[in-house]
Amino acid sequence: METELVKSIANGDESNTKKLHIVMFPWLAFGHIIPFLELSKLIVRKGHKISFISTPRNIDRLPKIPSEFSNSITFVKIPLPKIDDLPKDVEATIDIITSEEMTYLKIAMVGMEKDVTIFLENNCPDWIIQDFAQYWLAPVSKRLGISRIFYSIVNAWFLSFLGFFENMINTNNCTSPPKLEDFLVPPKRIPFETKAAYRLHEARWMVKSSQKNVSGVSDMYRNGVTIEGANAIIIRHCNEFEGQWLKLLEDLHHMPVLPTGLMPPIVETLGSEVTVGQSEINDLVRGLELSGSPFFWVLRKSSGLGNIDPIVLPDGFEERTKGQGIVWKSWAPQMKILSHKSVGGFLAHCGWSSTIEGLMFGHPLIMLPFLVDQGLNARIL
Repeated sequence: METELVKSIANGDESNTKKLHIVMFPWLAFGHIIPFLELSKLIVRKGHKISFISTPRNIDRLPKIPSEFSNSITFVKIPLPKIDDLPKDVEATIDIITSEEMTYLKIAMVGMEKDVTIFLENNCPDWIIQDFAQYWLAPVSKRLGISRIFYSIVNAWFLSFLGFFENMINTNNCTSPPKLEDFLVPPKRIPFETKAAYRLHEARWMVKSSQKNVSGVSDMYRNGVTIEGANAIIIRHCNEFEGQWLKLLEDLHHMPVLPTGLMPPIVETLGSEVTVGQSEINDLVRGLELSGSPFFWVLRKSSGLGNIDPIVLPDGFEERTKGQGIVWKSWAPQMKILSHKSVGGFLAHCGWSSTIEGLMFGHPLIMLPFLVDQGLNARIL
C-alpha cells in the first residue's frame, strides 16, 4: 500500500482515489525551497493537498503562486528560534556570510522541532516529504504514524557516491571518519564504469562535511539518519539521464527510488549561493581577456560557504574589455539570459539546478565546480 501511495505522488496514478494530505518541509535554502515548491505544484495537480512548512521570512520571499493552487497549498509559518551565534533576520542560507553561520542555522532549525511536532499532531497528514537537514524529523513522523519520503534535490550519482546510510551515520563516530582518498576514486560499490570522483580540493570539502561540527552531528550523518527513517526516496533525476544510478540507489538502500524528472524551473530563482574566491576571480579575468570572446558575467556579492573579504576586479579590467563584455554586479534573470539566442556557452559552478538550466537550452557547459555534488557533476557530464 505504501509503495502504491508513493507512485501516486510521483507519477500521478489517477486510479488512486484517496486524496492525500502531504507536508513539505525543505532545508532553509532557496535552492531547496523552490524545487520543493515546484514538486508541491505537481502533487496538487494530482488532487492532493499540501501543507508547506518554512519560516515566516522565507515564505514571504517566495514567488507568488498561481491562483489555481491557492486552495490546495497552505503555507505554514513556523518561527526559527533565535540563537546567540546567528545574526538577526537570518532565516535562509542566502542571508548568511560565513560557513560558521551555516552550522548555526542548522542548530537553530533543531529548535523548530517542538512547533513542527505540534502541527503534525494537530493535522495528522498522510505523508511528510522532507529534506536532509532535519534528521530529527523522521523519528517524530514515525512515532506519529506518518509515512516518510526523503526528497533529494540533487542527482542520483551524488547520493549513490555517499554509499549506504549506515556508513553515513557512522561518520559521526570519530573513530572511523572517511579518509581523503575515499573520495578521489570511484567507490568499489559502483558496478559499472564511471568517472565519478572528486578532485583533491573538492574532496577536502567532502571530508569536512563528514566530520562532526558544533551542531553535534555531521552533514553526512543528517543524510544517513533521514534516509534510514524514510519509506521511499524521491529524487530530481530521470531514467534517461544516467539511469543506472537510480537502480544503484535502490540497491543501496532497499527502498523505492522514484525520479521526478529534471523539473526545469519555471520561476525566476534567487541565484547561486557559491562564493568565488579572489584567486578564481583573477584567473577568470585573465582568461576572458586572453580569449577575446564576448561575455556577460554576473559577479554579485555571494553569501554563505565562504570568506567575507570583498571581491575586487583587477584595475582596468572593465575599461579594457569595454565593448567585449559586461560585468553585472547585482541579481540577474539567469533563465531569461540563457534563453537568448546569442548565448554560445554557459560557465557555471555545476550545481544541479544551474546544470539543468543550461541543458534546457542546449548550451555547451563550461564547468567550474567548488563543493558538494558539483565535482561529480563536472566529471560525469
